[in-house]
Amino acid sequence: MVVGDSAQYRLTMGSRPLWAPDRDRASRTNLARFAAGAGIDIAVGGGYERLHRWSVDDPGAFWSAVWDFCGVVASKRGSAPVVNAQHMADTRFFDGARLNFAENLLAGGDDEIAIVFADETGGYTETRRAELRALVSRLAGAMKAQGVGRGDRVACWMPNLPEAYAVMLAAASLGAVFSSTSPDFGAAGVLDRFGQIEPKLLVAADGYHYGGRRFDCGERLGPIQAGLPSLAATVVLNRIDSDSVPEGAVDFDDWIEPHPPGPIQFEQLAFDHPLYVLYSSGTTGRPKCIVHRAGGLLLKHLCEHQLHCDVRPGDRVFYFTTTGWMMWNWLASALASGAAAVLWDGNPVHPRPDALFDMADRAGVTLFGTSARYIDSLRKAGVSPRRTHSLGALRTICSTGSPLSPEGFDYVYQQVKADVHLASISGGTDLCGCLVAGDPTAAVWPGEIQRPALGLDIDVLGGDGMSLEAGQFGELVCSSPFPSQPLRFWGEGGDQRYRAAYFERFEGRWHQGDYICATEHGGFVISGRSDATLNPGGVRIGTAEIYRLVDTMDEVAESVVVAQPCDGDNRVVLFVKLAEGVRLDDSLEAAIRAAIRSGATPRHVPAVICAVDDIPRTRSGKTVELAVREAICGRPIANIEALANPEALDCFRNRPELA
Repeated sequence: MVVGDSAQYRLTMGSRPLWAPDRDRASRTNLARFAAGAGIDIAVGGGYERLHRWSVDDPGAFWSAVWDFCGVVASKRGSAPVVNAQHMADTRFFDGARLNFAENLLAGGDDEIAIVFADETGGYTETRRAELRALVSRLAGAMKAQGVGRGDRVACWMPNLPEAYAVMLAAASLGAVFSSTSPDFGAAGVLDRFGQIEPKLLVAADGYHYGGRRFDCGERLGPIQAGLPSLAATVVLNRIDSDSVPEGAVDFDDWIEPHPPGPIQFEQLAFDHPLYVLYSSGTTGRPKCIVHRAGGLLLKHLCEHQLHCDVRPGDRVFYFTTTGWMMWNWLASALASGAAAVLWDGNPVHPRPDALFDMADRAGVTLFGTSARYIDSLRKAGVSPRRTHSLGALRTICSTGSPLSPEGFDYVYQQVKADVHLASISGGTDLCGCLVAGDPTAAVWPGEIQRPALGLDIDVLGGDGMSLEAGQFGELVCSSPFPSQPLRFWGEGGDQRYRAAYFERFEGRWHQGDYICATEHGGFVISGRSDATLNPGGVRIGTAEIYRLVDTMDEVAESVVVAQPCDGDNRVVLFVKLAEGVRLDDSLEAAIRAAIRSGATPRHVPAVICAVDDIPRTRSGKTVELAVREAICGRPIANIEALANPEALDCFRNRPELA
């Protein structure tokens, strides 16, 4: 690995933290109470480092303590919390345990709120746990009558509705494997995913609302049914007041009508019983079908929610997500901590840019989760929620999806809420959780993710496999097994493909594929995906290093930067989507180059800057740098269906500036 200028990049960490809890607040956190149980005072200097070191040095004791502290519900705990193996992928946790994922999420008092739902049309409902259990019991009865049982796949093609959570919980109660994707996918995109897992049951919605428009899913449902010959039934929920149920399907209410509510029979299953199939973005080919284990996700999510995010019984946890992103599954698990899951369906800035904050005040949201892109869009729009909203219950803001810039951190504390724990977190669909996460007992520094996740031995490696010092960018790896490692990829050769994806680059270590550096404060800065790093003159540059300088300019709405092969080397090419009424002229190009040169290094300055009308993104809102790189090189894009706006790629093909 050539370290070069990128490793010496001025991280602009700031000379002081943006926020830190006082000792009283820190001492009342779940994390402080958990650490005290291990004999560690988290508030003393180095407290988190000692707790983290114990969590990776003695994983059996640590994960057992998480099990007890978080109150896992199980009929049998098993004999060994960790069963080590020669290969990291073969390590097993709580071998012999018997539990049910849905039973853990559905526990709690009848009158406790389980789900709060709001949408862009003004709809708002609150569902109590007794009501949710009743619906789940009816769905489980209908699934049983359809022949759904252990190991069968239940597919859900729906908006972010309470019914989607109920379908998942009913499937999990029976030991079926649940998989979901959002209704904005076309038929080909749905079949790329569900077609690989051969579901027995498909539950869909007839349509959805987004940005003030109504979208009918009926025309796409027929081809989807035809492409899934494994289906025993298709059930359709009336969402947009369609006049009729599509041919070959049954109405949701009619389907559950013969099954009255009653006690739920929770199948007691192994810790490693498959729970979910999640999908990679699929921008370089057919999506990978990632099989996740029930006990592993439950335990990892409990740890993240209660210890890293300080989620408590009675809290209201919100994350802006669709059913096609792993944060939907992460949000669902908040129920296991006694919190309510707060859902939003629709455009997050419709009918107004601060619509989500209206919802947060009404629902009493305690944890507000969103993307870095959303925070940046609010900043550029001049939205100041702290001036217009109470946000009195809000204790935690989480950001993920892409690196949150130091300017994004500043915006949250200046314009959203001054006294709040801002947790920039990062992990992936691969583990359906976090590798690096928040610490509610510690200071927040601009641009930094606070900590390595508990139980995960996180390191930054150079290309030679050696650990790098703080401030040097390299590959994010985890050297210790953790409970939410996937079981495998679905399909023939799935185990071999899974191992090749994560363990081949650095033998025996999980390789995440993020370009990262450790900081002097014990945290991390991620500078994009390592497979999208720029490499001019052999110097690796993270794309986020350029975005944070360009995207803060008022003239630029958003940008994407890629490397283009040129004269035996790579040159940096920057594409900018400009603010309304702005034109890319020589003066603006010079200003962009000056901002990058002064904020980073001369090597970061793009060789070419081009204006585009739009920038392609995945359906979860992530910029697809690899697709842009393929487009400018004249190569075909493997899977257009993975993109929310594939027509945007036309802006990048056959550009005369790049000839």
